[in-house]
Amino acid sequence: MTVALDRSVEEFLDVPRQLFIDGKWSDSASGRTFETPNPATGETLARVAEGEAEDIDRAVKAARRAFEQGPWSRMTPSERGRVIWRIGDLILEHLDELAQLESLDNGKPFAVAQAADVPLAADLFHYMAGWATKIEGNTISLSVPYMPGANFHAYTLREPVGVVGQIIPWNFPLLMAAWKLGPALATGNCVVLKPAEQTPLTALRLAGLMAEAGLPDGVVNVVPGFGETAGAALASHHDVDKVAFTGSTEVGKLIANAATGNLKKVSLELGGKSPNVVFDDADPSAIEGAANAIFFNHGQCCVAGSRLYVQQGRFDEVVDGVAQIAKSIKLGPGMEQSTQMGPLVSDEQLRRVTGYVESGMAEGATALSGGGRHGSRGYFVEPTVLTNTRPDMKVVREEIFGPVVVAAPFSDLDEVAAAANDTPYGLGAGIWTKDISKAHALAKKIRAGSVWINCYNVFDAALPFGGYKQSGWGREMGHEVLEAYTEVKAVTTLL
Repeated sequence: MTVALDRSVEEFLDVPRQLFIDGKWSDSASGRTFETPNPATGETLARVAEGEAEDIDRAVKAARRAFEQGPWSRMTPSERGRVIWRIGDLILEHLDELAQLESLDNGKPFAVAQAADVPLAADLFHYMAGWATKIEGNTISLSVPYMPGANFHAYTLREPVGVVGQIIPWNFPLLMAAWKLGPALATGNCVVLKPAEQTPLTALRLAGLMAEAGLPDGVVNVVPGFGETAGAALASHHDVDKVAFTGSTEVGKLIANAATGNLKKVSLELGGKSPNVVFDDADPSAIEGAANAIFFNHGQCCVAGSRLYVQQGRFDEVVDGVAQIAKSIKLGPGMEQSTQMGPLVSDEQLRRVTGYVESGMAEGATALSGGGRHGSRGYFVEPTVLTNTRPDMKVVREEIFGPVVVAAPFSDLDEVAAAANDTPYGLGAGIWTKDISKAHALAKKIRAGSVWINCYNVFDAALPFGGYKQSGWGREMGHEVLEAYTEVKAVTTLL
């Protein structure tokens, strides 16, 4: 049975979507638009204005005016917090509408977007609303050796960075917008947000909700467009004080290079090739946990447990169990109520993932489940479990970003710690064992920003998230993210 479309969703899709700049909807300067397809069918879902450098410049100027002259900077922290809280409330009030847009545009099951993506986005705004009144400095006692007897009053102020460019990915479009916007607004910044060209719809709907919540004009501007035009213009713009990016490591390096023009601040949440370790003494639930670690969100998750290491005594049992779960997953359009896994986001992603699987099998890997495309319509890939892999294979070394896991046995803790760290990435990791001392010993050895013990993919607004090594710079969420959106000023007075 197909989920019935809300009337609001039908009306939203019927009208070409525009840019949101300075509190107003407008066409792009060029007048160009682009199609955003339904990944379940490949058919056009909506047409969207294509922002480019001129539109980015206009949005940056609006954000600068709002930051320096507008009411946002004059609001008290409590007033800002109430607006941010109201954004969270409105997201919940429009839960089904946003979940349907997310499912149609991204491909994920409506039930997943309804139960997880949208509520988590609302929770992020609610959490960050509380931080608006808690941005604090410190008083510092000075002992200046070359000024004996002098007395000082010294303190620090924590102030907003200014105009922030934010570029978000297509795997969790609404949630990633919330992760970026919440802390930027709580700390008093103004924003130009570029959603992924594959999934611009929920960011544009969110812009309307933010205006309804009372966010002043120009504080948040949403400019859809392509990475090589709109994204590049935003990352290199000389009046942007900071750029925050979530996406691939390859593009993250381009963002960092583009930011050198005016040495803007940069935070990056990038790729991963996360190890998921199952010890001999793990509970049987580890099998389902290992499957969820890789197949959640179609494997299009930066922390996906895509390298499964199982201690030798349980290897066949665990890997066969994961393969059986993979074979049982019901693939289909996100708006079908029976769907457990939707399509990948685009034809490009379909070709990327199937290309990796073909490469692995050509090099000698064995597919215990899946191994190819599912059907001929839409961008569906079978959940795939590969064994007989080697550490030098592309499927083991590189991020696939699809429902593909490579499995290998290990003998002891030191061996698996070395294997887990044998990667340029360091975003997430999982450990399954009843021996909590062993779990913490391995957690300490693994170089990753998130380590889950007897669970996986646990996210909370209060929990910092980010990576080691080439998985990024800085942290999202928690109080740590506030540092990414503030400057510290030291003020010293001779008394």
